[in-house]
Amino acid sequence: MATLRLFAQAREAAGNKSVEFDGSTVGEILSQAESAFGQGFSAVLAGSKVWLNGHPALEEDAVSSADEIAVLPPVSGG
Repeated sequence: MATLRLFAQAREAAGNKSVEFDGSTVGEILSQAESAFGQGFSAVLAGSKVWLNGHPALEEDAVSSADEIAVLPPVSGG
């Protein structure tokens, strides 16, 4: 299972900082997370950057059990 790491608003929406999902692509993992965490998480995800093992990810990127997907919402501040 791939590890999904959640930061800031994504963590708050999901109620977890890290979750494991079984899927073959980044898109499958994110879809499972949306189903598990609901509409609030989906709204945060829509504006977030997604990274796979420290690099920008595409939904079609393949994942394995050793991979880490990070959801990084935009950061605001001054």
